[in-house]
Amino acid sequence: MNILILGSGGREHAFAWKIAQSPLCSQLFVAAGNAGTAQIAQNVNLSLSDFEKIGSFCLKNNINLVLVGTETPLVEGIADYFQADANLSKIQFIGAVKAGARLEGSKDFSKDFMLKYGIPTAASRTFDHTNLAEGLAYIESQPTPIVLKADGLAAGKGVIITEDITEAKQLLIEMIEGAKFGSASAKVLIEQFLSGIELSVFVLTDGVSYLILPSAKDYKRIGEGDTGLNTGGMGAVSPVPFANQAFMYKIEQHIVKPTLKGLQSENIDYVGFIFIGIMNVDGEPYVIEYNVRMGDPETEVVIPRIKSDFLEILSLTAQKRLAEAKMEIDERTATTVMLVSGGYPEDFEKGKVMTGFEKIDSEVLAFHAGTVLKDGKILTAGGRVLALTSLADSLESALEKSYKAAQLISYEGKYYRNDIGKDLG
Repeated sequence: MNILILGSGGREHAFAWKIAQSPLCSQLFVAAGNAGTAQIAQNVNLSLSDFEKIGSFCLKNNINLVLVGTETPLVEGIADYFQADANLSKIQFIGAVKAGARLEGSKDFSKDFMLKYGIPTAASRTFDHTNLAEGLAYIESQPTPIVLKADGLAAGKGVIITEDITEAKQLLIEMIEGAKFGSASAKVLIEQFLSGIELSVFVLTDGVSYLILPSAKDYKRIGEGDTGLNTGGMGAVSPVPFANQAFMYKIEQHIVKPTLKGLQSENIDYVGFIFIGIMNVDGEPYVIEYNVRMGDPETEVVIPRIKSDFLEILSLTAQKRLAEAKMEIDERTATTVMLVSGGYPEDFEKGKVMTGFEKIDSEVLAFHAGTVLKDGKILTAGGRVLALTSLADSLESALEKSYKAAQLISYEGKYYRNDIGKDLG
């Protein structure tokens, strides 16, 4: 099979690493990819918004399966584009149609969906420029902390939590009138704060059958002790100790099944991943958000724990034969530590030369996130640069290996959190 993966982060490198191991894989392309994917696949310079060029590339290179790693093309309707073309529709495709992608593309839509289908979630109200004054008054009536969520896509940074009522009001104005997150914050959800521990649950579905992938926990804040600004993710751990059989059963019965049933009721033919952000509130699961793709950096700890042929599972999913798939999981713990650029998630510099790759243990998986290969050198090319994943029999041993590797990689401005997984030990 010839495969095309769309995306250029650590998630896509992890996908490529796993798919390249499959005996079913003939040729592997990644658009646009990074310095890591370049080592195991052919990077292709395609814009993820140019569906016509992506389609032409697929036909020219006899692509058999497309895996969409990132959310933007899904929200923009790439799956619908492929379905509408007689030739492209023959290609196996993993990624939600535009109607399904609204689960991530609009927080307002996903909240209404959860309420409609009885899926446990925090209470919220949505405001825009037409009722901004009402929103400001609503903040005054709410207990702190106040949670503000941009309705649209904001690269994982559109959620702000504050203890300060005055600051919350100012932020609401900045988000709606000042376009703090661009058009994504034209509408803003003010949501009830849920106190508990977060968990990421990933479901792969062909629209009817589904597989629940290994659980993971990621660490969003830039600072240790979960302080500072939100990021795309500073590290992750899988499995999550509190996500035992009983808790996962509740998630499956009260969240996964109603979600899939809701999609079917809405006549949304959903083929792909559903990321469900869960908050464990005193042993009860509540949905914080849906994403319509795998999380990053959670993919970097989930995929290495799947022992089965991942490409075979994806192909069965695209053919709506997922019920035939078998998934074997590695019982060991996987941890990943994300190295980022100095200044991230605010202003940061790119183009810093990276060294030390040859020093890290061969068992540590270095998944490239924001890197580029130039004149034989690996350079930084993003805020989140490299995810260092280790597998071991214990959380402590896996973290020790990941952190040792984090010390050995070198570039100007390197930063990483030293407390990944420490809250679970």
